[in-house]
Amino acid sequence: MNNVTSSALASTLPGQAPPLVVDLDGTLLKSDMLFELGMAFVRQHPLRAWEPLRWLGQGKVALKEGLTNACEFDVTVLPFDEAVLELIDEARQQGRPVVLATASPQQIADNISTHLGVFDQVLATGAGINLSAHRKRDRLVELYGEKGFDYVGNSHDDLVVWASARHAYLANPDSGVEAKAAKQCSIKQVIHSNPSGVRPWVKAFRLHQWMKNILVFVPLLAAHQITSMSLWLAGILAFLLFGLCASSVYILNDLLDLTDDRHHKTKRNRPFASGKVKIKHGILVFPLLLVGSFATAALLLPWAFSIALAFYYVITLAYSFALKRMMALDVITLALLYTMRIIAGTAALGLELTFWLLAFSMFIFLSLALVKRYAELHDARLKGKSGKTRGRGYYPSDLEMLSSLGAASGYLSVMVMALYIHDGTTAMMYTHPQIIWLACPLLLLWITRVWMLTHRGEMHDDPVVFAIKDKPSLLIGLLFCLAFWAAA
Repeated sequence: MNNVTSSALASTLPGQAPPLVVDLDGTLLKSDMLFELGMAFVRQHPLRAWEPLRWLGQGKVALKEGLTNACEFDVTVLPFDEAVLELIDEARQQGRPVVLATASPQQIADNISTHLGVFDQVLATGAGINLSAHRKRDRLVELYGEKGFDYVGNSHDDLVVWASARHAYLANPDSGVEAKAAKQCSIKQVIHSNPSGVRPWVKAFRLHQWMKNILVFVPLLAAHQITSMSLWLAGILAFLLFGLCASSVYILNDLLDLTDDRHHKTKRNRPFASGKVKIKHGILVFPLLLVGSFATAALLLPWAFSIALAFYYVITLAYSFALKRMMALDVITLALLYTMRIIAGTAALGLELTFWLLAFSMFIFLSLALVKRYAELHDARLKGKSGKTRGRGYYPSDLEMLSSLGAASGYLSVMVMALYIHDGTTAMMYTHPQIIWLACPLLLLWITRVWMLTHRGEMHDDPVVFAIKDKPSLLIGLLFCLAFWAAA
């Protein structure tokens, strides 16, 4: 890789095919380095999140330089577009020079060039010049002449560059770009390798995770108020608002965890990590979901629900920024987040929060949180890793201890249920309270099965997703509910 410093070094030799010049953001990369660096900065320096605004006041170049100097960034896991890499490979096979020309910082561009090993020259932002649009066009014309290069881009800023190029290659062009480019330049090829649509957003919202929000109805069932239509309506609204708030959290968490997710075997396919959804769109959407959920809650539900929702959000932020990397605190926090859904449901429905419900939920959800961690560590051990897992506070050697703690916590939840059944108040709430005892062996069966599958490495990295898709779990859940129904 050679950084271009003069037109003499980079100019096309007589008889040599024009170089293929490739843009980075949105073209070679299914993302935008400015937003990538911005999210990395917030993740690494949350207490300095305001500082990029100061740099931006000094100009885009100062912003890019400030973010680059302040962040540790791994370019090797970025979501590069395979179709564009194939185009580059074809050009190299033809003996054509290939140039990376980007508005991203020079240091980042150099690191990407070194990693990919496919570029002959690199042009990037530096020395006080933001290399985009007209500035990029002028630099390319200076080096290769008018119509002396082919250019691969995707955005409206690239239109002026294509106008001076011999041929235009469009890679996943932004809305309206292809039509404008067709009017002013010769389009050689249009690549559609990263189609947008509703499906990636559904995945980003993690709608399947909304199943966790069914917990807001648990107080309704525990209080034997299932015939109250007004409470059901309040519960449905609480379910939806908790879902919107949770989706806001999931999007923010994915934006903060881009690098960690890209190092994970399955999380690398998440919409933002894979580049299927743009980071800038996520930055716009997550606060809208958050504001919408809180505004609606304040208008239509008791104020206690808004307070519970606020606690959930604050705890989740603490988890995303720090607690998820702390041994023991991470799983306890996850258990607390599950329990917060029950607390929020109690607040929305105006019902009493009981000791038995809180105790049972903390133990059962701590067990599930430990299942999640065990599954991650089991995968790391299979890969032969022995060091601390990325983004966590555990080592693969901790597996046996985690399984002991998780199984014990699960069995303690059964004990809490048994004590609840034996309580005198419970006997007054049910016609046949002795039937509830059937729920205990069912719960023991499910917990034992979950931990056995986890030990064998057959558990999904999210036990909630597993429970939703697992037929034996669904059957056990149905029988569990029938036991309480029969007792009532």
